[in-house]
Amino acid sequence: MLSRRRDSSLTLEEARGKALDLLSRREHSKAELSRKLRSHGVEQEEANATVAKLAEESLQSDDRFLESFVSARISRGQGPRKVASELAARGVSKESVVIALSAVNWEKIAKGVRERRFGTVLPEDAKARVAQMRFLLQRGFSTRQAQTAVETEDDQC
Repeated sequence: MLSRRRDSSLTLEEARGKALDLLSRREHSKAELSRKLRSHGVEQEEANATVAKLAEESLQSDDRFLESFVSARISRGQGPRKVASELAARGVSKESVVIALSAVNWEKIAKGVRERRFGTVLPEDAKARVAQMRFLLQRGFSTRQAQTAVETEDDQC
């Protein structure tokens, strides 16, 4: 049985086990996994080394994390600005975020979110259009994406 160090930090084997436990529940970015290990008593260098080793073994992948995270947020009806903000908070590089988000048709997603909330009929007056646009903007869509969603028919997105 592994024993804890006197300073109550985890051993490398325990850190690996904790990281695998976290990864078995859902994908994590490298930065997020390292931060979580540190919060469980793993030293910075050991956390980084553990995460790097797991990435080398393809047990941790920022690409898989991005794919699953973006997909989950799209299914929640969140727009690219909100998704990008959450990814930045999880330590994902700006370049990776741009690449992951550029592969999505956000106008189509915004249209679907609008239709789920307000129905398929386009708003007829300015007040309804503004309300629907505000809803989409709060969900993280851009002004252009929100405008497209409230002004175009289904086949035009």
